[in-house]
Amino acid sequence: MSRPALDTLRDDLWRAVADGDEAAALELVREARGSVADAETLLVAVVADLQGRIGAAWAEDRLSVAQEHAATAINDRVVTLLSTPETGGAAPPRRGRVVVACVEGEWHALPARLVAGVLRLRGWHVDFLGAQTTTRHLVNHLHRTTADTVLLSSSLPTRLPAAHAAISACHAVGTSVLAGGAAFGPDGRYAGRLGADAWAPGAREAADVLATGVETSASGATRHPVDDLPHLADQEYTLVVRARPRLIKQTLADLSDRHPAVRRDDDEQRERTAETLAHIVDFLAAALYVDDSDVFTGFLTWSADILTARRVPALSLLPALDSLGEQLHDFPRARRLLGDGAAGLTHHTRA
Repeated sequence: MSRPALDTLRDDLWRAVADGDEAAALELVREARGSVADAETLLVAVVADLQGRIGAAWAEDRLSVAQEHAATAINDRVVTLLSTPETGGAAPPRRGRVVVACVEGEWHALPARLVAGVLRLRGWHVDFLGAQTTTRHLVNHLHRTTADTVLLSSSLPTRLPAAHAAISACHAVGTSVLAGGAAFGPDGRYAGRLGADAWAPGAREAADVLATGVETSASGATRHPVDDLPHLADQEYTLVVRARPRLIKQTLADLSDRHPAVRRDDDEQRERTAETLAHIVDFLAAALYVDDSDVFTGFLTWSADILTARRVPALSLLPALDSLGEQLHDFPRARRLLGDGAAGLTHHTRA
């Protein structure tokens, strides 16, 4: 495998994908398979890198939402091509059966597809359930199959409560869970906190963990979230989720009352503001669920970079945090998270 050849392939494939040229992208991969690197290496060293590049280009306002969706769709086709074993080659040793699924509410399916592709290349029978797999459908599938392990993928921390429910449900039917994806933290800290039996940072690592076997550490009994996360007993997470519509509405009203410029926003601007506030409340709830300010502060600093790329002052988020703090004055953990978030946002913006 030649590093310069891989670098050249990455750049050529990026240009094809950014231009929306699916035919060129697929042809590049066909020619590279075997001559530049094996299919697994192309998946983890080229395709995964390319998807990160697509996301970064959108964040930097170099790709529109439509272009980002088109580029991701082409990359998805590339994954399908590389995940299919070549005819005439030596068949990999047959292994067990696993399920790969995204948690309920998670639409970022490409990381899970990469894992499924690598596992198929290594000889696993993979049931890929795709994006937005409800816990009920996942458990129904487990009842009908003989899967050894569920590989659960999530990119967004806001899906961690759903991931927790899925992990508990899998354990209740005696199936082990290997978690992966950015939602679980760079070191997988939330995977263990939510009861997953193992964690892997990438596709190859997941395949290596599976090869050694993943045993379920749960008893099989149905568990309540507070059994794993005692801090949930204060009900702050539940109450914030229930109050979500009211919190968003009141924050919008506060912004309009206190900042006259907001009143001049057109319908599209007001809609974007409401979406941003909804994300802020959702990430605050996720941080409350795992009791970790990094979840909330990380979202705010990421949002600051997005706003800066679009020539919007990042510190414009602070008044919304102030409003939420006033509304949640009886919620000590939420107020702490909001304070940590405001401090982190200010430091990040002025650094």
